[in-house]
Amino acid sequence: MKHWRPWPQKSLSKSFAQKSQSSASTSKPLIALHLAGRAQWSARDYGALAREGYQKNAVVYRCVRLISEAAASVPLCVRRQSSQGARCETGDPAEKFLMRGNPMTTATEIMESFYGYLQVGGNAYLEASLVGGVPSALYALRPDRVSVLTGRDGWPAGYDYEAGGYKRRFRRDVSTGRTAIHHMRLFHPSDDSYGFSPLEAAAQSVDIHNEGGRWAKALLDNSARPSGALVYKGGEGMERLTDEQFERLKSELEGQHGGASHAGRPMVLEGGLDWKSMSLSPTDMDFIQARREAAREIALAFGVPPMLLGIPGDNTYANYKEANQAFWRQTILPLVSKTARGLQVWLQPFFGDDLRIMADFDQVPALSDERAKLWARLSAASFLTDAERRDMAGLTQNINMEASHGG
Repeated sequence: MKHWRPWPQKSLSKSFAQKSQSSASTSKPLIALHLAGRAQWSARDYGALAREGYQKNAVVYRCVRLISEAAASVPLCVRRQSSQGARCETGDPAEKFLMRGNPMTTATEIMESFYGYLQVGGNAYLEASLVGGVPSALYALRPDRVSVLTGRDGWPAGYDYEAGGYKRRFRRDVSTGRTAIHHMRLFHPSDDSYGFSPLEAAAQSVDIHNEGGRWAKALLDNSARPSGALVYKGGEGMERLTDEQFERLKSELEGQHGGASHAGRPMVLEGGLDWKSMSLSPTDMDFIQARREAAREIALAFGVPPMLLGIPGDNTYANYKEANQAFWRQTILPLVSKTARGLQVWLQPFFGDDLRIMADFDQVPALSDERAKLWARLSAASFLTDAERRDMAGLTQNINMEASHGG
C-alpha cells in the first residue's frame, strides 16, 4: 500500500521547492517518480552459494537432494583384474574400507555429503584416515575448509584443511603416489585446481527465484492484494495535507489495514480522500512467469528434469517415468561412473594396481525396466554366444583394454 504526498518532501533542494510552490495553481501535483536501478546479484563464494542457494531456495535444495541421494544409493563393486567372472569381491580390503565409513557416519551418508558438496561447490573431498599406512576410515570434508597446494609444475601437490583454528597439511607421496585426500571436481574452464559448480552457473536464476519469493511475501504482508493510492482532492484553501495529517494517516493505514490479518477490513475515508486501487500490471505478471523460468533454468543446470520437481509447463517427457529414466541416464550414471573411476585411481596405491572399482547399476530399481529389455533382446539373439551376451550386458570386463589405459 502506497501513500502519496501531493507535494515534494523537505529533502528536495530549496530552489526546486520554491518553484513547485509558485506553480501550484497552474499545474497538477507530482504523484510519484520511479527510477530503474542496477540489478544486485549475490556473491559467488561457497558460503553465499550454500546460503542463498541450498538453504534458501527449494528448487536448488531438491535438485541437490535428488542427485546426492540417488548417486549414493548406487552400490560400488570392487573387483580384481585377475579374478574371473563378474562377481564383486565382498571380502576385499578395499571393499571393507568403502563400506565401513567412520565411527560417526555411515558410508552412505558420507557419499551423500560428497555428492552434495560437489553440486554446491563444484569440489568434493574425501579423507582416508590411515592406520599403519592403510586406509581405515572415510570422511567427507567441506570444500570451503580445504585449499589446494600447487607444486612447481603447476599441478596439485597437497591440501590444507582448516577448521576451528586447527590446520592440517596433507602431502602427496611422490614415490608411491599415495595421498590421504581424494579431490573430485567438476570441469572449470578457467581454473586448474578447483571445479565449477552447477549452482554457480545458475546463480543469477537463483537470485531471480529468491527475489520472486520475497516479492510474493511482501504482497501477502500488504493484505494479499495489489497496492493502491490515496488521492487527496482537498477543498478550497486546502491544497495539501499538513505533515502532521500525513503522518497520522500513514500510521493509521499501516496499523489497521496492513498485513494478512487485516485483509478485507473496510476503509473509512473522509476529508476529501479517495482510494484508487492498482491492479497487477503486465510487468508484474511477467515477473511471476520469470520466476517459473528461473526455476526451470536451475533444474537445467543441475541436470534434473523439471517434471521431477513439479515445475508447471514442462512437456519434455511424456510421463514421470520417462523423466526419471532420463535423469538416471544423463545425470546419475555419468556422475557415479566418474566417481568410481576416481576412487579406483586414488586407492590403487594402497590396495594394489589390480584393484577395479565400478558402479553396480544392476542393483538400481529405477533401471530395472531397461535391464529387462536388454536381457530380452540378448536372449532373442540366437546367433550370439553366452560369452558375447554376458559381454554386451556388461557382466565381464575387458581386462586388456583397462590395462592398456592404466586402469
